[in-house]
Amino acid sequence: MIPAEIYATLQRELDSFAEQKTYKYEVPLEGEQGGRVEVGGRDRIMLASNNYLGLANHPRVREAAHRALDEWGFGMSSVRFICGTQPIHLELEERIAAFVGCEAAILHGSCFAANEAFFTGLFANDFGMSGFEDVIYSDQYNHASIIDGVRLCRGIARQTVSKVYHNRDFDHLRQLLEEDRDKDYRLRVIATDGVFSMEGHLAPLPELVAIAREFGALLFVDESHASGVIGRTGRGTPEELGVHGQIDVITGTFGKSLGGASGGFIAGRRELIEFLRQKSRPYTFSNTMPPAVVAGSLAALDLIEKEPGIVGQLRENTAAFREGIVSAGFTILEGSHPIVPVMLGEAAVAQDMSRELLAEGVYVKGLWYPVVPKGQARLRVQISAAHTAADIEEAIAAFARVGRRLGVIQ
Repeated sequence: MIPAEIYATLQRELDSFAEQKTYKYEVPLEGEQGGRVEVGGRDRIMLASNNYLGLANHPRVREAAHRALDEWGFGMSSVRFICGTQPIHLELEERIAAFVGCEAAILHGSCFAANEAFFTGLFANDFGMSGFEDVIYSDQYNHASIIDGVRLCRGIARQTVSKVYHNRDFDHLRQLLEEDRDKDYRLRVIATDGVFSMEGHLAPLPELVAIAREFGALLFVDESHASGVIGRTGRGTPEELGVHGQIDVITGTFGKSLGGASGGFIAGRRELIEFLRQKSRPYTFSNTMPPAVVAGSLAALDLIEKEPGIVGQLRENTAAFREGIVSAGFTILEGSHPIVPVMLGEAAVAQDMSRELLAEGVYVKGLWYPVVPKGQARLRVQISAAHTAADIEEAIAAFARVGRRLGVIQ
C-alpha cells in the first residue's frame, strides 16, 4: 500500500467502529479523580475508576508527593543501574514486598511492563543450557499484559510452549499438567490474574498453590485489581483466600488502589528479583517511577496499614451497590469484589446506556467484544470507598431510569 491508501484504510476502520457503536470515546475530566468527578461543567458520580480506596487525591498522598518533588526532584532522567537510585525507591520495594507476602520486589513503570518483564526476563535466558523447552499454563481470561508477555516469550525464546486452561478451572489445568508430567520441561509456570478485571471473579488460589507444588511449577499471580482492595487488611487475593505468603511471584500496580498514579512491581523470592534486575530488558532500559509517585505510593500503603477502616468502607459500599442494583432488576455477575459487571448483551446497548447515564449524572463505561466474549457486553461498575451512601442510592436510581427507558429492565 502507498501511504494515502494506508490512511484511507485506517479511516474506513474508524468509521466502521463508530457505525457498530464499538468506538472508544475518552471523556475529559475537569478536575481531580474521586468518588464524584466534573464532566462538562457538571458533577457526576464516578463508577468507571480503579480508585477503589479513594486515595488518588487523598490529602496525605498529595502532601507526600509534594514533599518528594521538593526533596528528590521531578525525575531520574535515566535507568537505575546507570544514573543511580534513590532511598525512597528501595523503601517502596521493601514495603510492597512485605505487603504482598514476598521476600523482595522490583519497581517498573507499569504493571503491563512488569508482566512483560517477568516472562521475557525469565524465559528468554538459557542459563547456559541447550536443547530444552519451557511451558506456561495461562488462564484464558488473563489480562492482556500476561497474554502479550507470553507471546513475546514465544517470539524471543522459541523453545517456550504456552497452553491455555479454562477460566478458573483448576481441573482442566491439572489435566494439562498431567499430560505433561513426563515431559522434561526446564521451567513450568502457572499464570493467573488474582482478580479477573472484566468479571470481578477471584482465581482459585488455594487449589492453584496445591497444584503448583505437586507439579513443581512456579505460581504467578497478577494482583492489580486485588492489592489494597480485598482481604481482611487489603493484602489481596492470597489474604482473602488464606494463602498469603504462599505465592511464588506476585505482580501489581500503584495505578489503582495503591495511590492511583502509575508504576508497577514484581515481587517474589530474592534470587528471582535480583536475576530480573540483571536480565530484564524492560527494567534495564526504562526509567523508574518518578519520586513524587513513589512517595505518594508509600503514603497510600501507610494509610491502608494504619487505617483499615478504608478497606472496610469499600466492602460496605460494594455490598450496598450489589444488593441495590439487583433489586432494581438488573443482572450482574455474582461475587463480592467492587468490580460489578451489569450485563446487557449487545455492544450497542452498553454504549447507549453509558451515554444516557452520563447525561443522568453517572459516569460508567461499557465493555464489549473483543474485550469480553461476544454477546456479553456490559457496564463495568467499579465501587470506591470514596462513594457516600447517597452516591450509591443516586447511581442505582439513575440506572433504573435509564434501564426502563431503554427496555433493559421492566
